[in-house]
Amino acid sequence: MPSWYRDAKFGVFVHWGLYSIPGWAQPRLPGEHVPVELEYHHHQYAEWYANTVRIPGSPTRLLHEREYGVGTSYEDLADSWTVEKFDPRQWMRLFADCGARYVVPTAKHHDGFCLWDTATTSFSSARRGPRRDLIAELAGAARQAGLRFGLYFSGALDWHVSDFAPIRSATDLFTLRRNDEAFARYSFDQVTELIGRHAPDVLWNDVDWPDSGKATDSFSLRALFERYYEQVPDGVVNDRWGVPHLGYRTREYHSEERVTPWVWEATRGLGTSFGYNRAEDDRHLIGHGELVRLLVDTVAKNGNLLLNIGPRADGSLPEAQVARLRHLGDWLKSHGDAIYGTRPWARYAEPVGAPVRYTVSPDGVLNLIAMDPAAGWVRVAEDLVESARATASWGDVPAVVDASGHVAIPPGLRGLPAAVLTLRPAHPGAA
Repeated sequence: MPSWYRDAKFGVFVHWGLYSIPGWAQPRLPGEHVPVELEYHHHQYAEWYANTVRIPGSPTRLLHEREYGVGTSYEDLADSWTVEKFDPRQWMRLFADCGARYVVPTAKHHDGFCLWDTATTSFSSARRGPRRDLIAELAGAARQAGLRFGLYFSGALDWHVSDFAPIRSATDLFTLRRNDEAFARYSFDQVTELIGRHAPDVLWNDVDWPDSGKATDSFSLRALFERYYEQVPDGVVNDRWGVPHLGYRTREYHSEERVTPWVWEATRGLGTSFGYNRAEDDRHLIGHGELVRLLVDTVAKNGNLLLNIGPRADGSLPEAQVARLRHLGDWLKSHGDAIYGTRPWARYAEPVGAPVRYTVSPDGVLNLIAMDPAAGWVRVAEDLVESARATASWGDVPAVVDASGHVAIPPGLRGLPAAVLTLRPAHPGAA
């Protein structure tokens, strides 16, 4: 686990591809229930369009035939993809200004369409549609903006070079996929191309890897990892390779319940989809304050937040998603010392159930982050009261801590989504 990754805390995921052309999936409101047998029939991820459109009677199939006509396949859309509003430098400046430390775009999703100039297939952005090496443009812009650059890759699923029925269940997800040697070599060759050209700081694989590539052959995962770490000594991989090797654990639209001894990453979209979904509105997007608290909660439990934005097909970024990124960035500009480079404390919250989170800064400062400043007060843990009464402050303003540990939150901070009380020095217990 490289220290840069543990210190970064916040990255931006980018799901952009052919699925951004229709840009549609059946959205779900919070708490809305879909029977398990219909979850893939009504898939909420727009980037799954190529699968959902093949399920007869699905909302996606009905929309596709209405908008593109019966007989138009998903892959036919490739030649109509234009990116006239795509400005990679503007994207990366935005992400950096909003506090992200790394960015992970999709090099190839499950549809098999490659966003780089690959020698392995003509089904790519360099030979169809935009006729541009989009990954090369993103990599250059990211590093120019001072961001670490990672890549997402769909290791187990590639519907362009497969001939299976559509996936309709979680069981199908792991069974309707190729595991033969030819496909394992194909995946290996694609990832080694990306490693050789871009030396990605993060290799973010999805679902699994072809079983034929899990032995010790020259095209195996072992050989792939050896090549990767040789070229990128401080690179890191996630846990979705189907083998017992990982840098960090991934949690999708979920969180850990407590501080973990391992580093992990929470990932989710700003809405209910990763790819751009024009059917979403503000009801489906995470709230501005909720987003800040999600980051705080994740970091306090030893995690990073990889937050996804879904660009439109033309390369423009949805305004409502950008507004949320900027809100998070504004909070980080004032409170980043309680996030970046920190480590979790022995307890992420204390007293149990209290709306507070703890992080430990590199200089030993213990940060108590109040998750509900509007309440007007917060309480520190019993074993911290003595030191807090002598050292606690809200920024440069000393805090008044009573004998029971209650601290009044200054009125000027009560409108924030989270407020930071610092205690010097921190008690032992950083993980």
